[in-house]
Amino acid sequence: MTTTTQKLSFEAYLAYSDGTDTRYELVDGELVPMSLGTGKHGNIIRFLVRQFEDEIAQLGQAWVALPSLVGVRSPRGRRWDTSRIPDVTVLLLAQWEAMENREAVIDFNEPPPLLVVEVVSPSTKTDDYRSKRSEYGVLEIPEYWIVDAIAEKISLCILDHEFYDVTEFQGEDVIQSPTFPDLTLTAAQVLAAKL
Repeated sequence: MTTTTQKLSFEAYLAYSDGTDTRYELVDGELVPMSLGTGKHGNIIRFLVRQFEDEIAQLGQAWVALPSLVGVRSPRGRRWDTSRIPDVTVLLLAQWEAMENREAVIDFNEPPPLLVVEVVSPSTKTDDYRSKRSEYGVLEIPEYWIVDAIAEKISLCILDHEFYDVTEFQGEDVIQSPTFPDLTLTAAQVLAAKL
């Protein structure tokens, strides 16, 4: 559901405030409020951020894993702007630090995140599997996870020439992440995430 009838530019979106704590994605120039999601949705996000942070430390990389804190400007549409806020974003630490005094949105002229995750909810399923998959591919985000607790699977999308090759993991399948090659998580562990 959108909240404005007037289309917004990307710049107007960055400056927009309705005086509440509601967070919005911009889709074809329209504000789309982001729901909080269920506790399970939040548990999966938090679990993955912790797992990724542990792996980042093990790899000794200057990266950071962040929960729903970074926007990614999307090339969707020709006339109106789109900006997504992935559930989890892994990016260079220096890139995150460069956003300290500006809106935390990765623009077209900046390197893409290393990895993004979307946790499927009934209201976002089509966008997560179709729109965002296409948009993230064009942005050349190397790795995109679609965590679907409803269908009990994780779709791991690996970029190949602006399109994603997809491998699905279920149950005790160990997720094979190119970004985190030593990760030993199973699909079941991610889908059953608890605090």
